[in-house]
Amino acid sequence: MRSFPLFLALRYLKPKRTFLSVITLISVAGVMLGIAVLILVISVMTGFDQELRRKVLGFEPHVYVTGDGPLSEWRPVMEKIARVPGVVAVAPFVQGPVIAEHHGRVMTPMMRGIQPEAEQTIVDLRKMIIEGKLDLNSETIVLGAALAQELGVGVGDKITIYAPGNIRGILDELKKEEGKPGAKSKTLAELKGEVVLPADLTVAGLFESGRYDYDNNVMLVALHVGQELYSLEDAVHGLSVKTTDPYRAEEVKQSIGKLLASGVAAQTWIDRNSDRFDAIRVERNVMFFILFFIIIVAAFGIMNTLITVTVQKTREIGIIKALGANVSQIVWIFLAQGMFIGFLGNLAGIGLGLTALHFRNEFKEWLARTLHIQLFPPTIYEFSKIPAQVVPLYVAIICVTAFIICSLAALIPAWFAARLDPVKALRYE
Repeated sequence: MRSFPLFLALRYLKPKRTFLSVITLISVAGVMLGIAVLILVISVMTGFDQELRRKVLGFEPHVYVTGDGPLSEWRPVMEKIARVPGVVAVAPFVQGPVIAEHHGRVMTPMMRGIQPEAEQTIVDLRKMIIEGKLDLNSETIVLGAALAQELGVGVGDKITIYAPGNIRGILDELKKEEGKPGAKSKTLAELKGEVVLPADLTVAGLFESGRYDYDNNVMLVALHVGQELYSLEDAVHGLSVKTTDPYRAEEVKQSIGKLLASGVAAQTWIDRNSDRFDAIRVERNVMFFILFFIIIVAAFGIMNTLITVTVQKTREIGIIKALGANVSQIVWIFLAQGMFIGFLGNLAGIGLGLTALHFRNEFKEWLARTLHIQLFPPTIYEFSKIPAQVVPLYVAIICVTAFIICSLAALIPAWFAARLDPVKALRYE
């Protein structure tokens, strides 16, 4: 009598002369799809978050120190920051938008003026170079590979850079000439020496960070070139700081903040990219709750299956109860069916979900090649491939919760079957 509930549960799941076995398979398929989709979505969203953090840390410093305007006395500040516990290296930078032109093609990228050797201690730029080399001087520039493709340039080509210092100086000189009676407009050659002229720089190398936003929007120049283009003289826009642990950068930021004067502040890499990280976190949580309803719908399918079994097996239930089966044994007959369906759905869902994750990029490429559908455009998602990271804890939460829901769905018809009066059950049969 102790083992018969499990024996009957397995028999009821695979009857010989009814259509109930197909309904059971549909119930298992519902649980399987729900679990597979949840594992796939949560893993991809987690992969996006981790890959974004890795790409950001691969190209950005851990802490930025910037002011309301250019930092003129930046060297003493840099020395103070270098002595802060947890700081590994400090480097100055100039950063801002410019206009880049080559043979009629015009782009508006972000220029970053750096000291190559100092910046190398912050971010390993040399490992990102895919063509040419990291050689920055008064006449050279290094571009992101996607930006170079948009401009139609390669290593050895020249591009012209226009910055606010160029345009502002030229406009000021032209206004002065307009105020003089009978004065003729000066050419760029005549303005040389009076204003900062556009810079003609030779492409020394191309880099690829793996993040589309950087590769399509960033160009690197020597620090003094950036200072000249922005008319900063010896000032800089900020300082880059590398810490021993990027995930404890907030502590270093607090220590640096105590050394800074009014109008100068520190920001961590998380602060500067918080909108992206928050968006991914919110999307992941929302998708989890939305897609979890698939499992709840599958649970209703399990409940429907067991209600059908209860109706069909009314006579058998009456006979079992008449032979002395108690309420808990009847409950276990139907509860075991729900648990078995949940267990099979879990196994199949894990297998399907992990298989879909393994072939996710091949499927994306097939869609793009065959149906011309861009599933994850790099211009929007900033990654050329779909990242994913399977977190065992998340998979365990999904599977355990799905199993509990399937068991609870089986409990309702099991309870009604257990309360069935054997006299009435046999009378109407």
